[in-house]
Amino acid sequence: MGVTSLSAIAAVGNNFELGYKNQLLCHLPADLKWFKKITSGHPVIMGDKTWESLTIKPLPNRQNIVMTLDKAAQFQNCDTAYSIEEAIALVADDEEAFIIGGATIYNLFINKINKLYLTKIQSNFEADVYFPKVDFSRWVLKEDLFLPKDEKNIYDLHFQTYELIEY
Repeated sequence: MGVTSLSAIAAVGNNFELGYKNQLLCHLPADLKWFKKITSGHPVIMGDKTWESLTIKPLPNRQNIVMTLDKAAQFQNCDTAYSIEEAIALVADDEEAFIIGGATIYNLFINKINKLYLTKIQSNFEADVYFPKVDFSRWVLKEDLFLPKDEKNIYDLHFQTYELIEY
């Protein structure tokens, strides 16, 4: 049996900004709650820079898989993969697995995913990494939940779920 859904999840600005200096664009409790709700109980695949940026390691209630080219690297309490194939093999028996970043890992997997969870932050940001270009004509928007800014979340947010159109 193979993984039934390989998904990507990311929070992006208006221009698909992902982050700056190995940090998220901003602190948004609603997005962190959304991320936890969607990914809990499922494997998450990330690059070593994303692993380093986590404040909680490993992410609880998830199989954490770190992709790296550094064969000497050690990542406590998680699995390590050195290729796309190795990462996919580690999640082969799971219903859904998530690509959670960073930019290099999204780029490696962008043509292998069939579901996309985007938190669209309604603002422009200074960034040094961006989400890969997506041909949205190949995707159908299944859900778009709007959350207006409030005292904890300083930007309007759209939680969007896309599914790849099967040809």
